[in-house]
Amino acid sequence: MNWIELIVHTTTAGADAVSLLLMDAGSTGTMTEDRADIPDPSKPHGIWEIIDPKLLESMPEDVLVHAWFDPADHWPDHLSHLQEALRSLKLHNPAYGTLQVEFRSIPDENWGENWKSFYHPLRAGSHFIIRPSWEPYSPLPGDLVIEMDPGMAFGSGYHDTTVLCLSLLEKHLRPGDRVIDVGTGSGILAIGASMLGASQVLAIDIDPDAVRVAKQNVAVNHAANIRVMEGNLLDRTSETCDLCVANIIADIILSFASPLKKQILPGGLFICSGIILERQEEVRQALCTAGYEIIDAVNTAEWAAFCARRP
Repeated sequence: MNWIELIVHTTTAGADAVSLLLMDAGSTGTMTEDRADIPDPSKPHGIWEIIDPKLLESMPEDVLVHAWFDPADHWPDHLSHLQEALRSLKLHNPAYGTLQVEFRSIPDENWGENWKSFYHPLRAGSHFIIRPSWEPYSPLPGDLVIEMDPGMAFGSGYHDTTVLCLSLLEKHLRPGDRVIDVGTGSGILAIGASMLGASQVLAIDIDPDAVRVAKQNVAVNHAANIRVMEGNLLDRTSETCDLCVANIIADIILSFASPLKKQILPGGLFICSGIILERQEEVRQALCTAGYEIIDAVNTAEWAAFCARRP
């Protein structure tokens, strides 16, 4: 049996929405191919991949979201739903690009390994290395190696927003800090905080599948001081922390920046990302209005992150 690989042409702004749409349409998993996720070696900003520098030149101009479908699993119904959903998405979101669709057949013995070719060891900040389990890497003195198999639905930690958060954790987390990771996803930021010397870490996510994946990754990285929990932080627990990190989206940061203060101890830090560059000033203003002091801000060509101190 052959699997169907579907490829949607979009933009950085549209990649997450397209990926979610493909999953809703019945895809067994998605993978995003985006030039913005591969740091340009001519513009160093603390993020770089340990791979052939020609990779950037070989990548397509469009952002490509790959998805895999089982043709025996009601494929015609999935395709009809998907085409209609893409037409609607394009109509209401012109910034998402052409949303052109390509198809190709993937032999059964190859489809599950096909996506692995996109992932290689990546350095984030000064010390973190994000390493897929199938890629060899010899650590340098001081390296903190996070083994992170992305699967095909929860990301690998390669996105700029994740790397920005890791870089800010590296700069601002103090050994012994209690940390909460909101919307933990794969658990990578919780694992990074643990490696940096956090005394205890709560990793929380509303998605039960993300919680399952995070628990697996925590176990693989032997991070015994991380507790993974399902639920909404503000409703699920009154636990407090010295540092809260949230790599989510701008709208959620805007909505809970103020109520989140009850979870962060006075003088504690809030590191947040998932903020597309066009909305960084909106988020900055919201943090200041909520009473936070911005102590650090970093960005890439597409994304921004803040470290703010709670009063």
